Amino acid sequence: MLRSLSIANYALIQSLEMNPSSYLNMITGETGAGKSIMLGAVGLLLGNRADTKALLNPDQKCVVEGNFGIGNYGLEDFFRSEDLDFDPECIIRREISPNGKSRAFINDTPVKLETLKDLGKALMDVHSQHDNLQLGEGEYQLDLVDVFVKSQIEKNDYLSAYKSFQSSKKALEKLSQEAQEMKKEADFNRFQLEELAELKLHEGEQTDLESEQEILENAEEIKSKIQEILAQMEDDQFGALKLLALANQGVQQLTKFAHKFESYGERFQSVLIELKDIAASLEEEDGQVEVDFAKLENVRTRLSKIYHLQKKHGLDTVEALIALENELAEKVFLVENLDEELEKLKKIKEATEKELTEKGKALSEKRKSAFQPFASQLAKLLQQLGMENAQVEFSYQPITPTKNGIDQIDILFSANKGVKPQALKQVASGGEFSRLIFAIKYIMADKMALPTLIFDEIDTGVSGEIALQMVRMMQDIAKQHQVICISHLPQVAAKGNQHYFVYKDDSSEKTISKIKLLEGEERTIEIAKMIAGANPSPTAFESARELLGG
Repeated sequence: MLRSLSIANYALIQSLEMNPSSYLNMITGETGAGKSIMLGAVGLLLGNRADTKALLNPDQKCVVEGNFGIGNYGLEDFFRSEDLDFDPECIIRREISPNGKSRAFINDTPVKLETLKDLGKALMDVHSQHDNLQLGEGEYQLDLVDVFVKSQIEKNDYLSAYKSFQSSKKALEKLSQEAQEMKKEADFNRFQLEELAELKLHEGEQTDLESEQEILENAEEIKSKIQEILAQMEDDQFGALKLLALANQGVQQLTKFAHKFESYGERFQSVLIELKDIAASLEEEDGQVEVDFAKLENVRTRLSKIYHLQKKHGLDTVEALIALENELAEKVFLVENLDEELEKLKKIKEATEKELTEKGKALSEKRKSAFQPFASQLAKLLQQLGMENAQVEFSYQPITPTKNGIDQIDILFSANKGVKPQALKQVASGGEFSRLIFAIKYIMADKMALPTLIFDEIDTGVSGEIALQMVRMMQDIAKQHQVICISHLPQVAAKGNQHYFVYKDDSSEKTISKIKLLEGEERTIEIAKMIAGANPSPTAFESARELLGG
């Protein structure tokens, strides 16, 4: 429940604080004093969009903060799923900067507005004129029925089945569409695959072939040059190795005269070993190089085929051609197995559709079980609220499955004897809608673990004994839930556990709204003014005291 509310720099509110009772709270004040402005500020805590036009002082930020007691409402899983620290005392804050930037916080942790909205739905139910519009909508009415009959388990089961069905349906439709295109391309893909597969490509082949071609094309020159080099190195009389061997002997003799020449001997020996190794390697290369024109032609032919396919497909490596071959192979495989895959997806769709039908029927039956008791209880409450001839019925017809189920329902209503009940949006007047909404909220309050209910002039269009009956029902709700009621009726305002008065202060340059907790005689005076105007008579004061219970 809402333990405290503070508002700063919002609309006509410069600074406002209130600590509502855990039970029934009344807020009164003259028209335009700022009662609905407070609701706008509360809406910010529930995730509504912010507007810089709402800043009283455009150069300062607006801050709205609410302290909520949430220890008994099973919200630990929500906080865990949102990676938020749970505390029985939850602080929600909204800030609107002059530059238009809006920020939201839960227990000082920044959060998205969607997170705030989800939490807000579990903390408060705010009645507004929007409820009157929603009440005529089928989806809203389904939600009411689901809350009444406590069908959350069946609803979750159905939604899970609906998602599975939609997923399988989309998969089948997607493959069916792709199958048509794939079959059109099948012959062309098969031809391209065969063309690539015929080459039996392997990674690194192009580099190897190009290197081999380079050697084969120059084989005669390579062998001739190797023989020339070997002759220069290995000639028995004038070869480099023979001459260097003689020089090596001289160097070795130098080492006998002085130790400093030993390093030269070692270095000269290393050079000789390296040169002999080079000569041996060149002899090996000479043995491997062939003058083979047939083999050269084969290499050129294979490379030509590779280059042709690369140009054809806009690729530049054998590896890319291999990847294309694998891709085409997969496409050809899919086409060849399409019928089998389509049949498999069709069976999955049929299975999920069957489960959807079963879950839909289970949810539908649960909902139907609520129609008679819900209509009966609602009609009884409306009669208590002065609509003696009120009739409530449910119309129902099955529909194609949607995310909300397989049911289309309408709450039918008639306020007059002998008049057949019709859809709400066609028959209910403003005052009737207010009482209808209130009766529904009264029923729902008994079904929901909702901490706080806020009624914004729910008593519009009623007076006298009906208003008293309405406030008695509010008192019943307030035994289990915190209730905040904005009212213009004295008989309603008098029954609150706490009474707040909203008023305009014109003492400074700019008009601002303020709120005051009325106690004792202050409350009597306000009730009397609500009865008789700005200058209440002694009779009005007497009536006020009577309404207040003494």
